[in-house]
Amino acid sequence: MGGTIELIKNRSDIGAGTRGSDLGIDAMEIAAINKGNRFFQDHTYADIPTRNESIYTDDGSPFAKHIKEIYQQCQQVASTVEDSLLKHNFPLVLSGDHSSAMGTISGVKSAFPNETLGVIWIDAHADIHSPYTTPSGNMHGMPLAAVLQESNLPCHINDIQGDIPIFWEKLQKIGIDMPKLIPPHLIYFGVRDTEEPEDLLIERLGIKNYTVEEVRERGLKASVADALNRLSACDKLYVSFDVDSMDSELIADGTGTPVPRGFMPSEIVLLLQDIFRSGKVTCLEIAEVNPLLDHQGNRMAEVAFDILEQITPLIEKS
Repeated sequence: MGGTIELIKNRSDIGAGTRGSDLGIDAMEIAAINKGNRFFQDHTYADIPTRNESIYTDDGSPFAKHIKEIYQQCQQVASTVEDSLLKHNFPLVLSGDHSSAMGTISGVKSAFPNETLGVIWIDAHADIHSPYTTPSGNMHGMPLAAVLQESNLPCHINDIQGDIPIFWEKLQKIGIDMPKLIPPHLIYFGVRDTEEPEDLLIERLGIKNYTVEEVRERGLKASVADALNRLSACDKLYVSFDVDSMDSELIADGTGTPVPRGFMPSEIVLLLQDIFRSGKVTCLEIAEVNPLLDHQGNRMAEVAFDILEQITPLIEKS
């Protein structure tokens, strides 16, 4: 489902709890320059304006921080992704924080409203909270709940007031007013840092999570083959790669919510390569590189770009 790669640069970081992921794209570009790779010069790109200045204001939304601006941002992301796909390009979305996926997935579904979408989410976190269940209010932990149109009200712990319910509903309806996918068509790889409301929802919805331990014990190829079999009814696949899916202690901590005992870069490469060989991947998103938090210089961005460099031939051939 590939084609001409179009880079979609979304430097928004207001969905995260710490600042700095807005610099992740530039850090990856520096990594490419230092390797003598013209990747960022050789591909067309769209640069989406951000609303990062809203971080200086208190929007009074403790359980959905900056939800109005994130809604506006995700609308633009969705429109840009949809346009890219309708031009028969392959949108490679490079994002600051992961709240952007609400827009990206909505854009894919808007471009192919009559086709069945599957999502492969490579991440340390489930990102399936809603304003009703979040312990932090940071919206990079909510994208999957939004696209599933699942607020997890049985685990309701927060008293939501003001405009939050209105904008939460708007986020769920970006692009087309329907769930962008169904729970059996969502697959996790590497999720290992969750809260109880997420665990209960994942169990209730029956979402499959291939843990790092399971992938290593079962074998990476067998795990991917099983995942693709579960998604066999899907016409299109969206793949999200959050760099915190990698081991923060062995790789780098240059991401907003680092978690140890994750994947190694070589495993991510093989994982992505096998997924792309399915021929169904229509969009890839890479998120949460934060050079301000990296205690090894630009290490996380360098690793992320190395991974991208290795899978680019398969993106172009898929």
